[in-house]
Amino acid sequence: MARSLDTLSASQIRDGIVAGDFTATEVAHAALDAVQQRDGSVQAFLQVSPELALAAAKRVDDARAAGEELPPLAGVPLAVKDNMNLVGTRTTCASKMLGNYESVYTATCVRRMLDAGCLPVGKANMDEFAFGSSTESSAFHRTNNPWDLERVPGGSSGGSAASVASGEVTLALGSDTGGSIRQPAALCGVVGMKPTYGAVSRYGVVAFGSSLDQVGPFGRSVRDVALAMNALVAGGHDPMDSTSQDCPVDFTEHLEDGVAGRKVGVIPALMEAKGLTDEVRSAVQGAAESLRAQGAELVEVDLPNLDAAIAAYYVLGPCEAFSNLARFDGVRYGYQEPNCATLTEQSELSRARGFGAEAKRRQMLGAWLLSSGVYERYYLAAQKARTLITRDYAAAYEKVDVILMPACPRTAFKFGELSDPTQMYLSDLYTISINIAGNGGVSVPLGLGAESGLPTSAQLVGPAFRDRDLLTFARAVERGAAEAAGKDASSGVTALSVAPDFAGKGGEF
Repeated sequence: MARSLDTLSASQIRDGIVAGDFTATEVAHAALDAVQQRDGSVQAFLQVSPELALAAAKRVDDARAAGEELPPLAGVPLAVKDNMNLVGTRTTCASKMLGNYESVYTATCVRRMLDAGCLPVGKANMDEFAFGSSTESSAFHRTNNPWDLERVPGGSSGGSAASVASGEVTLALGSDTGGSIRQPAALCGVVGMKPTYGAVSRYGVVAFGSSLDQVGPFGRSVRDVALAMNALVAGGHDPMDSTSQDCPVDFTEHLEDGVAGRKVGVIPALMEAKGLTDEVRSAVQGAAESLRAQGAELVEVDLPNLDAAIAAYYVLGPCEAFSNLARFDGVRYGYQEPNCATLTEQSELSRARGFGAEAKRRQMLGAWLLSSGVYERYYLAAQKARTLITRDYAAAYEKVDVILMPACPRTAFKFGELSDPTQMYLSDLYTISINIAGNGGVSVPLGLGAESGLPTSAQLVGPAFRDRDLLTFARAVERGAAEAAGKDASSGVTALSVAPDFAGKGGEF
């Protein structure tokens, strides 16, 4: 009987290969076929890498034939955000500036996923240099939301989220600087996790904001995300990243533990914030009631300085982006404008024509914020706000185990609907503060909104390096969502799985 890649979890793929039900090569061909059949509509990928995927599949099949124990993600198709280096691919950051850049090394996070047995299907589209919340700023093409092709998938990791939501791959990697994993996960109806800052190595990931960036996984279930986290932290501290920390835990170990007697923080003021739609509010309230029904206690907490989070982020982020992107000048790295009379002219024109509008906007803002007289007024104030926000979270976690809030104020919006950059920035209203504080956060799908018919979700955020606990609560939310949708809560699948227009189209083996 033919199997569909859509219906298999990461562990089911690995177990099927171990049992001899199918081969990793068959899975690789199924994933590549799914991309061929579906990506013309979704446009999740900037580059597909069949040679790499098939070579990785052969290594898995050869290991099985030799009687070796297979790694935990053996044969699982993977998409990689295109700001992560992988030898054998281009790493463009969805920018003309790096349009022809060939990776000369592989990022640690990607290497660890490959060591765990994943099959690298391709590089996923993104907002240029991760500047955006909709994947509209990609220099090459937009990515469409699999639930409605006229709507955005979120960003900046929109290609990664869409590749999982459309069933083209089982897992994907994204990066999250202000919500760029959790927000697209919410809009595409998949699980997306931003681990605690430092839990996953950033070596080999093109930097946006070095004190804010964190790599994390997308999957169609909390268990799949937990398995991906195990792979990402395997090997412990990465000496190539000074901020990398040892996380010697098994993220699946307590996944099915109950939450009875545990405390979940809720913030009433956030649930009344301007721009939060009724259907998202209702869905998050339903998740809170589900946790209460499973024995958790809901406790009101306050984050008094949260209003400063967006302002602080749009000072800190652009300043760090200005510093990190200075190397792309057409001389050291990046697009080089031809036929220039002087080195200065070449650098100026290369940057002017190599970067898109949002990348220019953020770098110019960062340059101004770091200038004499302005630095003291804004940058130092933003750092003080960061300290206050971090203290607010720490105080809240003295009372509760996790905090429940929306991941995004609304469901997926139409392309071009948020043309004002400041409106777009507010899409990250509920996610930015977690990057500022450095804590972990995970977005869990809840079902389809009654009005829009589009995915809704909730976000759980927890104390630093308590990400395993965070996933226990995420699994509890997932169970509640599955039960509300009339699905088997023990199966470990989300309430949504693959967008219906793409389920079953290609990807069979």
